[in-house]
Amino acid sequence: MHAELPLATRVEPTRAARPPLRAILRALAPLVFAACGPPAPAPARPTPAAWRPTDLDVAWIGHATVLIGLGGTMILTDPALFDRVGLELGPVTLGPQRLVAPALAAADLPPLDAVLVTHAHMDSLDRPSLRALAPRTRVLVVPPRTRDLVDDLGFARVVELGWGERVTAGGVTIEAFEVKHWGRRWPWDHWRGYDGFLLTKGGTTVLFAPDTAYTALVPRAGRRQPLDVAILGIGAYDPWIAHHADPEQAWRMFRDSGARVLVPVHWDTFRLGKEPVGAAIARLLAAAGPEAGRVVVRRIGETWTQPCCGSAP
Repeated sequence: MHAELPLATRVEPTRAARPPLRAILRALAPLVFAACGPPAPAPARPTPAAWRPTDLDVAWIGHATVLIGLGGTMILTDPALFDRVGLELGPVTLGPQRLVAPALAAADLPPLDAVLVTHAHMDSLDRPSLRALAPRTRVLVVPPRTRDLVDDLGFARVVELGWGERVTAGGVTIEAFEVKHWGRRWPWDHWRGYDGFLLTKGGTTVLFAPDTAYTALVPRAGRRQPLDVAILGIGAYDPWIAHHADPEQAWRMFRDSGARVLVPVHWDTFRLGKEPVGAAIARLLAAAGPEAGRVVVRRIGETWTQPCCGSAP
C-alpha cells in the first residue's frame, strides 16, 4: 500500500506576476486556430516493458510528459497525449495542435504508480489525457486548490501537495517545491497552486520542473541532495520569458542544481511561443558547449537509463 508521509508545514503559493489576459489571447490566437496536418510520428519509441527494476529510466513522451521508471516504480508527468490541448467542447478540444505525436499513446503506457500534474494550465492538466489514464493509475498528485478540476475523472486517489509537502507512491517519495510560474486555468482563478517535484528512491533523485522562469528556487531544491537528473523546460520563452526560462537560463539552473544530466522538455511538441522550431535545442546545446554530452534525451521517444536505488552499475 502507498502510505502518505508526514506532511511538512504548508507554504501557500505567492502570486506570481501574470500576463494580462488580452496579451495571452493575442499571442495564442494564431496558434489555436492554425490549420495543421496530422502530427509527425515520434522519432523514437520507449519500451517500458523491457525496463529493469534496478534502473532509472527517463523517457520523453512529448511536451512535459515524461515516463519515469524509478527502481520499478512507474510515474508519468503532465500527461498530454492527444492531438490538441485546450478548451474541451464536448468531444472536441479547441487549442494548439501537436507538431509531433506522443511517443506512446495512453493505451500503450504501463500501469502507473503515480501521475503528477504541476499546474492547471491546459497543456499540463489535460483532462482528456487524465481521464484516459485514471483506470490504470494508483494516485494522482496535483497542486493545492486544483482537485476540483480532476475529481470527476475517475481516479481512485487524488492528493494535493503544497510546497514542502510529501507523499509516497510505490516506494518513491514525491515532494513538491516552489518554482516561478503561475497556476490559474481561467482568468478568475488566480488562487490555484503550482509545483515542481522531487522524486527520490533509494538514494536516487529526479527533479522535474518543466514550467518555470529562471529562479534560484530550482537549484536550491536540487542541492538538498545528490541529484541524478534534472528535467527542465526550455521552450515557450518568447514572449513568455517571465514564466518560462530560455535555454541559456535552463542550462544555468541545471548547472547550479548539481544534477548529473539534463533532460530538456516543453519544446517543439506544441507551438506555444514564437521561437522557431529547432531554436530551443540549438540554443541549449550552444550554451552547454563542451558539456553538451550532459544533455540527454534530445528527441521525443528517446530514453535515458542508469542504475538506480543502490544497485551496482
